[in-house]
Amino acid sequence: MNFTKPTADKPSLLTPYEVETFLHEFGHALHGLLANTTYASLSGTNVYRDFVELPSQFNENYLTEKEFLDGFARHYITGETIPQELVDKIIRSAQFGAAYACIRQLGFGYTDMAWHDATQPIEDAVALERQATKQVEIFEPVDNLIFSPTFSHIFSGGYAAGYYGYKWAEVLDADAFAKFKENGIFDKNTANEFLNNILTQGGTDNPAKLYRQFRGQDPSIDALLIRDGIKKAPEINAEINKN
Repeated sequence: MNFTKPTADKPSLLTPYEVETFLHEFGHALHGLLANTTYASLSGTNVYRDFVELPSQFNENYLTEKEFLDGFARHYITGETIPQELVDKIIRSAQFGAAYACIRQLGFGYTDMAWHDATQPIEDAVALERQATKQVEIFEPVDNLIFSPTFSHIFSGGYAAGYYGYKWAEVLDADAFAKFKENGIFDKNTANEFLNNILTQGGTDNPAKLYRQFRGQDPSIDALLIRDGIKKAPEINAEINKN
């Protein structure tokens, strides 16, 4: 990985983004290393495209958990742990513009599906885009503007009819981590359920079934909305209503 290199008088001091990248890629590594399947074609990350990012993005959630950070993230001179105030700033920074980013991503997904649902030649590409993104439109559309010709993900990047997977994986990872938040981020029983139902299984079963076996229910968007600061946690709402 292209991490920050050490210098003559400093060790390799990683930025939060670099640690997030490490956690992400290590999640993919665990998916492969812990696979317990017969066939390579169904092993590890050989799963449906909209499920492959769950283990990797799941790991990213630990970046802003003080209990996790205290295990290794210490000042290289003083040995002090990262103060909660700084962790909170990182969280607030990540939440900035999250609602706009969410709507924008949904717009891309709807446009992708509109193109790949078409059964007849498209005569008016601008009209197709406008119609596809109408339900998530934030700003007034600009006349004759079209972004599809530059949408390389869905035409030459392997995400045809699957671009929604980016946002769907966020729903899954946030909802999965919510179970750890409920039981403890290092809870062994929860970790074993994640191991046995997700990490070891690869593509041997339908991912929706595997997820339900782990979570005990279908995924909900609530955990993602709360994590991104778009929706308040239930206990916060209850406190506001009480006051």
